[in-house]
Amino acid sequence: MRSIFAGVTGGGGRPFYGWAVVAVATVAAFCSGPGQSFVFSVFVDPILADTGLSRVYLSTLYAFGTAVSAAMVVLVARLADRFGTRLMLAVVALALGIACFGMSFASGPLALFLGFAALRALGQGSLPLTATMLASQWFVKRRGRAVAIVVLGLAASNALLPPVAQALISSVGWRGAYVGLGLMVWVLLVPTSILVVRNRPEDLGLHPDGAAVPVEEPGEADAGERRGFWRVVASPDFWALAVPLAAVPFVVTALVFHQISILSDGGLTPGAAAGVFVAFAAASAGASALSGALAERIGPRGILMVSLALLFAAVVDLQFVSALPTAVAYSVLLGAAAGMQGVAAGMIWAHYYGRAGLGRVQGPATMVMISAAALAPLPLAALRQLSGDYALGLLVMAAIPVACAVMTRFFDPERARQDAQTA
Repeated sequence: MRSIFAGVTGGGGRPFYGWAVVAVATVAAFCSGPGQSFVFSVFVDPILADTGLSRVYLSTLYAFGTAVSAAMVVLVARLADRFGTRLMLAVVALALGIACFGMSFASGPLALFLGFAALRALGQGSLPLTATMLASQWFVKRRGRAVAIVVLGLAASNALLPPVAQALISSVGWRGAYVGLGLMVWVLLVPTSILVVRNRPEDLGLHPDGAAVPVEEPGEADAGERRGFWRVVASPDFWALAVPLAAVPFVVTALVFHQISILSDGGLTPGAAAGVFVAFAAASAGASALSGALAERIGPRGILMVSLALLFAAVVDLQFVSALPTAVAYSVLLGAAAGMQGVAAGMIWAHYYGRAGLGRVQGPATMVMISAAALAPLPLAALRQLSGDYALGLLVMAAIPVACAVMTRFFDPERARQDAQTA
């Protein structure tokens, strides 16, 4: 109990206000659900039945909407640097609610495309980005635990919002369900982001982690203002982290998108194949919770390496799935890889580049991850069509984490710190 108490208190033994900010950030991660694929999957069939569109057409609109939304994340991150994460969190929450309301009126392809782009930009991208940026601003030494708590909000959304959305669809239809989700975002997030959240501990005369003195970290106070977008994306060190971080959502999205088909080829029934999603969600939540404290010991790059190793093991296991136990093992490995990657992605940029101007680094990195996830299902589908089965595609998917693990070895933390300190 003493260690738990020490984790939530500041230097004088008083509760540290940063944990209240983390609580709101966790709610923000939970409220990102309307823009996430696991919630949208519940709406697919009702939208198809209502609009008469084909599944391929609707999936294409969704993919292009996701790709367009990636650029929005960079803008939100830079605005958070300029105006503060508190204001941006409230604005994004307000806009996400409006996007849900707008989606309830969508009928034609253009309206659906705009709805997908708005929901993905605000839900999948901007809310989780702003939430993890908040945790990184308030914590340095305990950043791993803070980010892990925020990531658990996304896991809770994954577990709870699909059945909630399904219940709403059954009672008020898919359009009314989107109105209900928009109201949920407004009620849970808009008041708390205004009343509770503060941008940085220094705004309240505090220091990160509730320390009695400032905590040493990379970068100078004004480094973020001098670190421009193009300087970031031109740095080899940025790509040595951004690409491996994007590899996990790329492979996970590709496998999950085609999972029913892949497991059916292995001999599982569609019902059994869908059931392994439960193991995925549980493993993702457990890995997120465990990796927070571990990241504070071995660093976020170490967590990323473990995530890539788990991803490789999952893809290898998938090639030998022939019964439910091996399918569950694959799902557990894949979920653990996704959970650990979420923690690594949430803290790695602040860990190496510092808190100042964090959005100028984390924004482009998030854009890379979203773009990778948007494109992910297409290569695996194309390779299956080319070869006649998933064997070649899975071989490529297994090679990706290996190549990315090698790529991370080229990242130089000292050079990244120097980049954070010099224009």
